[in-house]
Amino acid sequence: MYDVQTILSWKGATVHTVKSTASVASAAKGLADHDIGALVVTGAEGGAVGIVSERDILRALSTEGTAVLTRPVAEIMTRQVMTCAPKDKLADVMERMTEGKLRHLPVIEDGRLVGIVSIRDLVRSRLEEKEGEVTALRERNEKVENLLRQIQISRI
Repeated sequence: MYDVQTILSWKGATVHTVKSTASVASAAKGLADHDIGALVVTGAEGGAVGIVSERDILRALSTEGTAVLTRPVAEIMTRQVMTCAPKDKLADVMERMTEGKLRHLPVIEDGRLVGIVSIRDLVRSRLEEKEGEVTALRERNEKVENLLRQIQISRI
């Protein structure tokens, strides 16, 4: 079974961030520029203090209007961020994300931010895993069929 490190090995460890003092508009631009759904929010010391997603921005826009675009990201970000570790199994991470209605999880190892995974990454990885299983089953099936043919030929 695959783990989070498997995803990071093909996806890479790049994590796009935004400072907590940056405007919501600049966060929105960062999301659009990088074609991503969430940015990890960093504090004055550079450590992760939250996460801001497209949903956070849409929620704030819907309740407060465009005036929210000039406010700091810290005012709308999600502060209690769920995380995962590189060794976490994908099934466990998917369950956590589904239960929490989350689409992005920062990956933390030894207190450091080492990556981020999205539900899309997890689904892609699980599909690849299942495709590998199907391929292995087809190969086994072919071997069994070949053995059966050989047995039938030897009886003739």
